[in-house]
Amino acid sequence: MAETGSNLNPFHRGPRPLGPHLTTATGILLSSLAALPSARQSSLPWHPKLAAEAASLGADLQKTDFATLSATLGTAVHGRIATYMDGLRRYQAHPYHREVTEPPLAWREGSTRLLDYGRNAEDIPVVFVPSLVNRAYILDLSERRSLMRYLAAAGIRPWLLDWGPPGGVELGYGLNDYIARLHRAIAAATAEAGRPPVLVGYCMGGNLALGAAARRPESVAALGLLATPWDFHAGTPTGFRVFGTFRHGVAATLKAAQGMPVDMLQLLFLSLDPTLGLRKFSAFAAMDPDSPEAADFVALEDWLNDGVSLSAPVAEECLSGWYGDNLPGLGRWQVEGVPVEPARLSLPALVMVPGEDRIVPPASALALAEGPQAIPAALVHRPALGHVGMIVGSRAEADVWQPLRDWILAQGRPKPLPRRRTQGYGARKHPPFSKGATP
Repeated sequence: MAETGSNLNPFHRGPRPLGPHLTTATGILLSSLAALPSARQSSLPWHPKLAAEAASLGADLQKTDFATLSATLGTAVHGRIATYMDGLRRYQAHPYHREVTEPPLAWREGSTRLLDYGRNAEDIPVVFVPSLVNRAYILDLSERRSLMRYLAAAGIRPWLLDWGPPGGVELGYGLNDYIARLHRAIAAATAEAGRPPVLVGYCMGGNLALGAAARRPESVAALGLLATPWDFHAGTPTGFRVFGTFRHGVAATLKAAQGMPVDMLQLLFLSLDPTLGLRKFSAFAAMDPDSPEAADFVALEDWLNDGVSLSAPVAEECLSGWYGDNLPGLGRWQVEGVPVEPARLSLPALVMVPGEDRIVPPASALALAEGPQAIPAALVHRPALGHVGMIVGSRAEADVWQPLRDWILAQGRPKPLPRRRTQGYGARKHPPFSKGATP
């Protein structure tokens, strides 16, 4: 089996959970053999738009001997399963493991750390807020793929909030508790920098950042939201609805496990794109194992499988309140008993909406920049990238890191006099961002 080889790297613990990943990938491939007789009879439930092609395929299949068809298809299926398993084994045995220089610790509370990547005290302070679901180091994945280190070399002083796994008091934490902790982290960064920081949240971290900024806007200089869901029923919400309906069967598990275990969360993400593992490990089988691309693949896969559990209150609030009832999208999500209303926020804001995001449908994130709940001063940037690719992909630096850097630097520049603001953003002839457009 893939998980029992003696040459496996102990740093590579995925894909998690292994059983469902193997079952899903091989089941998808084997299902083509089971579907062959129905395909031959043109009796499969095809989409109406494919009806003509399905009929043509059935006619072509009828012309071929069934035994020959079965044998040919069986050989192809076996080959694809073998390729997938080879890629999986290559990943699990790859020599890469993450080695980066740990930044200084600026503040700590419970399981949460604030890491200081800054180089100069006078640089613009920025606090980055990641999701509670995944490890914070996606923003500092490796020495080559690190948004934190990139910004630190560009006149910016980034802090990274590492939530850590819930333990002790955090096992009873809800979203309000984490946002209160975020306020204290912001205060620590402010005391060190001598001025309020820009606050940037990624994914669920954007929701927490928005909640904090809405309650205490004076503590934040500006707000950046990267792939942050808001209207949880917008766009193509199939995956979101899966999350929402999942809440009905997990109450007992949440109580017994004092939260939502990592593997249960991984199953939810697997449900969003069941073919993803099959595709990516099959592609990895063809990579040069000594290439930078292979190392990047392994680094990202390790991060994906290095998740953290959620406290029971947070899991309940997210599954029921966000995904199930869409409280943010309806303007009913509350922090400290007060509704979070983006439309009432007067801070400068940047909303990044990756166009190929399968985790957060673009329409969900776009609700923060367009429509009745839009942040009035929000600028929107729409890179043609995926949810994780926008942070560590091969095009992330050009399409996300640089625009984010320019926006953050603009927040620290002296504001021009109103009479000089006749050509758009500051004194530039062409604005680097515009509402509803990608630079």
